[in-house]
Amino acid sequence: MVLPGTSVTTQEALPLLPAFGAGSLPDVVPALLDRRAGTPSWVPAELAGARQVVLLVIDGLGWNQLRERPALAPTLTSMTGGPITSVAPSTTACALASISLGVPPAVHGLVGYRMVMSEGTILNLLRWRTSDGDARLAWPPEEVQPLTSFRGHDVPVVTQSLYAGTGFTTAHLSGARLRGWRTPSGIAITVRHLLQEGNDLVYAYYPGLDTVAHEYGFGEHYDAELRAVDALVASIADALPAGAALVVTADHGQVEVDDRVVHLDPAITAAVRFQSGEGRFRWLHVTPGASDDTVAGVRELHGDVAWAVSREQAIDEGWFGGALAPHVAARLGDVAVLASAPVAFYDPDETGSSSMRCRHGSLTADEMLVPLLARLS
Repeated sequence: MVLPGTSVTTQEALPLLPAFGAGSLPDVVPALLDRRAGTPSWVPAELAGARQVVLLVIDGLGWNQLRERPALAPTLTSMTGGPITSVAPSTTACALASISLGVPPAVHGLVGYRMVMSEGTILNLLRWRTSDGDARLAWPPEEVQPLTSFRGHDVPVVTQSLYAGTGFTTAHLSGARLRGWRTPSGIAITVRHLLQEGNDLVYAYYPGLDTVAHEYGFGEHYDAELRAVDALVASIADALPAGAALVVTADHGQVEVDDRVVHLDPAITAAVRFQSGEGRFRWLHVTPGASDDTVAGVRELHGDVAWAVSREQAIDEGWFGGALAPHVAARLGDVAVLASAPVAFYDPDETGSSSMRCRHGSLTADEMLVPLLARLS
């Protein structure tokens, strides 16, 4: 039930599933690498003739949020393109891996923010930590996710310096050349140098908008950060040599949740052994044989704010982009509870995220639709 004093005004009727193979995040890098052979309809047409490409990923820049604020982002709104879909769940770890590796979650196996590695052991992918602390020795990133980034192509990555050597960076950017930046003003300079060196594809990542949305929600701080993001995009566009293109996308959008936190009814939690995932895409790990009753219970008691499906249904419907290897399927829970309204679901064992104002992870349009925009110099 929703905590006292809160209200929910918006609910979506059906989950928006990833458009794998027809305009989703795992499709972006393969399309850019193969652009000279032609581009699919969801890719801006001018990219086919681009001599070089910069792919800039703006963490948390949802299509709907951008479309609602065109005056704040004149550079972005002047670019060609439209929306594509994120992945399931629409969370940073899963989505960034899908971009850099060029394969869906079913293949790369980084299937959530907090992911089960063994009975009772949950790995926080962004921090690469379990309840025992740093997990890089217990769960080596290169073994948890063994694929090479960018499908083996030599692609330099311009990202924040502090990410170098972290578990998640190792897991989703394996084999890439990292070029760190200390402040956003250095991103365009580093990109320009890499293009001058002759690199065919340059990948750049900026996390600031997501950070601001989590802490402040939508408002003055978010608007100011979006203006700064647009200025960053303009600076990179200005750094492009003739014939090069800038492509902008994002890992997910955002939903403003504030303190609207749902505690699952005790009739449901009685069968729950533990939880994984995150507030808007919560996995319930239930006692054997309880999955069907748990799905039915969530739909009956929380159907006004949630979707509930079994692991088997999600896999069969292709939520993760294909068949899952047994060890990847084991990283999922038994029942998925997804927020269909602007709420989050409570997990007593999850710490550190209870104060976030904006969140993501579920399959609503605000979270799933991200831009794919381009400008050719």
